[in-house]
Amino acid sequence: MLGGWVRVADHVTWDRGFPVQYLLVQEDGDGVEQLWGRCAGVEGFFVDPVPPPREVLTLRGCRPDGLLSEVLAESDVSPRSLGDVCVEVWDDEQPVQWWTLVDAVVVTHRPHPDDPARYDIVLGAGVRNEESFLELPTTPHFELFAGTTVAAASAGRCSGVDGLFKARVDPAPVPMELIGCEPAEPLLAALRRPHERQRDWAYLMVLDRHGAVMASRTVGLAITGARPSVLGGTLVDITLSDGGDERPPPAARPIWAQWHQGPPTEPNQWAPYDSHGRAAWLDLTTRAWRVPPPRPDRSGGEHHLDGRFVTDVTGLHCAIAEALLGPGRYFGREWDAFKDCLCGGFGVVPPFTLTWHDSGIARRALADVVGDPEAGLSYFEDIVRLLERRGVTVVLR
Repeated sequence: MLGGWVRVADHVTWDRGFPVQYLLVQEDGDGVEQLWGRCAGVEGFFVDPVPPPREVLTLRGCRPDGLLSEVLAESDVSPRSLGDVCVEVWDDEQPVQWWTLVDAVVVTHRPHPDDPARYDIVLGAGVRNEESFLELPTTPHFELFAGTTVAAASAGRCSGVDGLFKARVDPAPVPMELIGCEPAEPLLAALRRPHERQRDWAYLMVLDRHGAVMASRTVGLAITGARPSVLGGTLVDITLSDGGDERPPPAARPIWAQWHQGPPTEPNQWAPYDSHGRAAWLDLTTRAWRVPPPRPDRSGGEHHLDGRFVTDVTGLHCAIAEALLGPGRYFGREWDAFKDCLCGGFGVVPPFTLTWHDSGIARRALADVVGDPEAGLSYFEDIVRLLERRGVTVVLR
């Protein structure tokens, strides 16, 4: 162990004709890791999330904005998808809850009875709450955002959401198969007494071709089956009833395959992907969570941001991280995380100069993406303002 961690290099090779590609590791309450096993493969690692059941909700007293306003202005009354809609529930001062209306569709709308300038909007959607069910604030109001969590644009605000606050049944978990697994003693004990581990969790560490950890995902340790492996020898294949909800979608396979060859060494390798692919790329930049702390943060000097491919929020954060630290590095994946990175501990800290080449591409592409409705700034303007407030000299070209 090193600092309570499993020493990965000690477990990435074995005397077989195929490589170790995954390590199963559990962390105890004191933060000490213990190896449970190593595996040649996994089936069910890439899965699309199980969609939540469709429901009907009503946005009450809504002042639409952005995409929602555009949909209501259309003369065609056929249902129109808004994509995913984030609902922020505010108390008097700040947001306290976040809900996602998955694949929200406007079914119909009508003027609000107490204010014809507002609307009551009926939506069909699945409902997700990333936290547990929380109590409604005494005097709530609701901010709406259409798009992804890292690239959402304001869709308006409303005074109430009928049908939002109720208990829901979680979807059935999706199982995962560990193929060609060599169990360590903790996993052997769990195989002998599988019911004792029904509520336990572990990390499934994904290794690149060099044996370095490229990602880690949480998986359940509820074992519903074990059998001699299809790979032969003393290996076993193990069925976990819950492979966790952090698994990447099948569409992300090409990105993971690219990273499997090793961390990127050339800039802009993320550029050919769409926003979802770029988000998957950003997920993999956090691989440095197992890397020893970097040398003291650098400051001063000039960094150059290649803005040719900054056409969305995910691209902006890919490009900024490359400008400051190099290809494949992490420096935040959305506004709040980026702000935290500027405080230090991630390799670079202000003051420094950031020369943003082809900045007009991002300015135009992000003109309608508003992270702070009160300030009314676009995401591009908000990032520039944040940099300048933290002592960065931003040169836009």
